[in-house]
Amino acid sequence: MRITREEYEAVAARAELLVSGAGIEQALDQMAEAITASLGDRDPLVLCVMTGGVPVVGRLLHRLRFPLRLSYIHATRYRGATSGGSLEWRYRPSGAIRGEHVLVVDDILDAGLTLEAVVAACREDRAASVHSAVLVEKVRERPSDCRADFVGLHLPDRYLYGCGLDYKGYFRNADGIYAVASQDV
Repeated sequence: MRITREEYEAVAARAELLVSGAGIEQALDQMAEAITASLGDRDPLVLCVMTGGVPVVGRLLHRLRFPLRLSYIHATRYRGATSGGSLEWRYRPSGAIRGEHVLVVDDILDAGLTLEAVVAACREDRAASVHSAVLVEKVRERPSDCRADFVGLHLPDRYLYGCGLDYKGYFRNADGIYAVASQDV
């Protein structure tokens, strides 16, 4: 679903900056340090959760200075909407996961349902181990017990965009993390 240029500009003007680009870089540095300490000797397969995980993985990978391989997994609940629906699998690399130490990287842990399903799928596909990393974890109660092993930022339960997180498919490229104004959700 496309939005008009006027809607785009209005949403951006009303949004509140929660984390600057520099704050994101600092969070990614800390995540990389923790991931390296935990997985640096395991030659992990890094699975980018499409599409929100792309900017996060792109900024995280050059900080991980150890042997790793990169692939992706695509499971989505939002499909351009501002609230999640049922989980839709678009790509699941089952055969590539067997016997691997897997690091799943996504943009956000919100309700936890997508990450929970992706981690469960990796375990079903017989990964040697599964770890998860998210740039943002919302501080909220969840319908899922899923927790990420590596978290960059803990932010309030608001609709967020930037650095992978989107608003109606837009703003993934924003340099910072913003909270959308309540009137726009």
